[in-house]
Amino acid sequence: MELQEETFAPMWELNPLWNTLTEEERQMLARESELVHYKKNEIIHQDGEESRYTWMLLSGKVRIYKEGIGQRQQIIRLLKPNDIFGYRACIAEEAYNSSASAFETSVVYRLDREHFNHLVQSNGALCYQVMMMMAKDLAFSEIQTVNLTQKHIRGRLAESLLLLLKNYGFEEDGHTLAMLLPREDLANMSNMTTSNAIRTLSQFAQEGLVNINGRHIQILDQKELEKISRLG
Repeated sequence: MELQEETFAPMWELNPLWNTLTEEERQMLARESELVHYKKNEIIHQDGEESRYTWMLLSGKVRIYKEGIGQRQQIIRLLKPNDIFGYRACIAEEAYNSSASAFETSVVYRLDREHFNHLVQSNGALCYQVMMMMAKDLAFSEIQTVNLTQKHIRGRLAESLLLLLKNYGFEEDGHTLAMLLPREDLANMSNMTTSNAIRTLSQFAQEGLVNINGRHIQILDQKELEKISRLG
């Protein structure tokens, strides 16, 4: 982890969560937030660690995950720029209940728990926006729990590919996912073994749903993937 001198827009220009801040609160946010650079695979926070910061991703990609039996990771969420994370534990003043690491070189703003909680407690409109964000995150987690426990392998993998598309979109060709995901991470997203992920992805390729070129995955039939995901 390295503190950097790179220049980014202030937080309130990047995420509407902060739009409700007064000028005084914005000055405090600018003064107290830090710009931090994380290398690929570097840990940002760990499950069980005392909550100290709320983060907002500026560039790069971050994975949120839990470690299960045999240190196998279950990826809960992949974050995109301007996403905020670590805030629930700060509000509850509890330890983090998941881990976060940089999937690739990433830059974040971080704000210590004391100042974040002060803003939430003193600004009713911000508090409401945080509640909305937490409610949406909870709804996403509930849907993912059902998807990963009740859908068959094909449905889970299709769901993961569509989620990657929703989060990161396509490259300029309009077909290739703008995310180079190792098969192990794709498996960890889909709650399956790496071998099952590789085999199922190959089946999708044989059926003309995707095209595979190393870590590059092209989506050729999005509607059929949506059908497979929906039917589970």
